[in-house]
Amino acid sequence: MLTRADQTVEDCLEVFEQIRGTGLRHVGFKDIGADRPTLKELNRRIKDSGATSYLEVVSESEEACLTSVRAALDIGVDRVMGGTQAEAILEVLGGSGIAYLPFPGRPLGHPTELGGSPQDIAAHCRHFEEIGCAGVDLLAYRATDADPLDLVRAARGATKGWLVVAGSVNSPQRIRELSGAGANAFTIGSAAFDGSFSPRKGALNSQIRDIMAACA
Repeated sequence: MLTRADQTVEDCLEVFEQIRGTGLRHVGFKDIGADRPTLKELNRRIKDSGATSYLEVVSESEEACLTSVRAALDIGVDRVMGGTQAEAILEVLGGSGIAYLPFPGRPLGHPTELGGSPQDIAAHCRHFEEIGCAGVDLLAYRATDADPLDLVRAARGATKGWLVVAGSVNSPQRIRELSGAGANAFTIGSAAFDGSFSPRKGALNSQIRDIMAACA
């Protein structure tokens, strides 16, 4: 994710040009932090590179959330993640070919925290799959009511779709934990930008290569 503290970095175009040679094939951003023309150009460059583009919605109200989804349509991303108003979002995205992965549980605040038990997460995942979502965007390490990995395991047991874990993935250990619990993918932004994933390395490209190596 070309984001820091839940906002797209202002110099996202320059950052993407810096990292596009790393082999990264999934690149996302949010609809806040940079203006619409910049995000459209960023999306074009991501797709031209052969990568899949993502927009993650972090708006809290239904009105703001749907505004973000309409922005995703205008920008032309491949996948939308986040938001909790799944039925309304699917209606907006209908016929676009854009896959949608909502937040299960009870996300609150900005940066977002996640309320909800493993049982809550599982129930939401089953519902989202039934109504046609492509998977879920789980804020496991932002959990306030349960162990993060218990939430991942609950989600994995309740859906056959894509299980993406978002937020606070900041070490090889967490990547290994997520893989073992059944996650398909994760998002990472701040830990790459601030260098905390590989503290002894200074370049962003070095951080990304170490993240990709941990996935292997």
